[in-house]
Amino acid sequence: MDGKPTLVGMNREEMVAAMADAGVPERQRKMRVNQIWHWLYVRGSSDFADMHTISRDLREQLDAKFTIARPEIVEEQISNDGTRKWLMRFPPRGAGRPVEVETVYIPEEGRGTLCISSQVGCTLTCTFCHTGTQKLVRNLTAEEILAQLLVARDKLGDFPHRDTPQGAIVPTEGRKVTNIVMMGMGEPLYNFDHVKKALLIAADGDGLALSRRRITLSTSGVVPGIVRTGEEIGVMLAISLHAVRDELRDELVPINKKYPLKELLDACRTYPGVSNARRITFEYVMLKGVNDSLSDAKELVRLLKGIPAKINLIPFNPWPGSNYECSDWDTIETFADFINANGYASPIRRPRGRDILAACGQLKSESERMRKTDRLALEAVMIAGHGAD
Repeated sequence: MDGKPTLVGMNREEMVAAMADAGVPERQRKMRVNQIWHWLYVRGSSDFADMHTISRDLREQLDAKFTIARPEIVEEQISNDGTRKWLMRFPPRGAGRPVEVETVYIPEEGRGTLCISSQVGCTLTCTFCHTGTQKLVRNLTAEEILAQLLVARDKLGDFPHRDTPQGAIVPTEGRKVTNIVMMGMGEPLYNFDHVKKALLIAADGDGLALSRRRITLSTSGVVPGIVRTGEEIGVMLAISLHAVRDELRDELVPINKKYPLKELLDACRTYPGVSNARRITFEYVMLKGVNDSLSDAKELVRLLKGIPAKINLIPFNPWPGSNYECSDWDTIETFADFINANGYASPIRRPRGRDILAACGQLKSESERMRKTDRLALEAVMIAGHGAD
């Protein structure tokens, strides 16, 4: 990360242009792009010197002009349950100083899920979410989003000829990272272009080759971006719902004031490709005495009528300074039983990584903040750009 432009995160057309910039003859450019793409995303190379199918002269030319280096890993934490959290540092890119984001790996039987961040901080100020207490610093680039996946696969031994760390909890067969979820720091749909670019590279069949059905984008309800996600990316969709009445959701998820429940759910009903085989996931954090009554469960079933859906119930994960408590376990089970009885899968998400503050809603880095005037201007541009009808 030495100031040179990076090839990681470029699409093929951009990489062809980069080959031209490096002096590669026109007739060779597509071939070289295919070679580099393979080394970056199949073999996991982070050094041009590893690319032994490319001549030494060209490797030196590429190294002089570009970088494929990984970001700095500031800290790695490993939970008692095998969850891993990495704090990664990226260059300033106009934000004053280097910035940091958190990425979480959650191993389960038969799958390994990587929770990826899309922004440094967040604009949405959801009152139950730790990330929401950190103001937005900036969007992550496509390269920085992809770098989180590449680092995780490095650290888990998930590229060919790499070893899994001794004692790591990972799936017993196949890939270590089988699924990715855009559920880390930030609102992905307020960074749509970079998120789209990164996810399309992650899903490319000649590289990282993750199935779109194993990629989930979670949004708090940026309705115009939901339509674009279905049409332009085609991944699975998750909605941070958390309330069944506008007045409560206005408080818990303030973006509801701009895109209220009716607009949000109408966008879900018409999400391209939605079906019983490609259900929308609704995330619902269980807050004691706030949104966990049986009447809330009944209204939730009514609201989701006609939407192929799964409802993830999330026991609230406390964080320093939070004003909420987790619902009692009996209350959560009663809530889940009612939803299940009405035909919706309603798993209760087992808290993971709580001891390292890696659980849902707990991510927060201590990155340098922008000056208030710069940050407010950036937020205004982002929101205006995604709020048009």
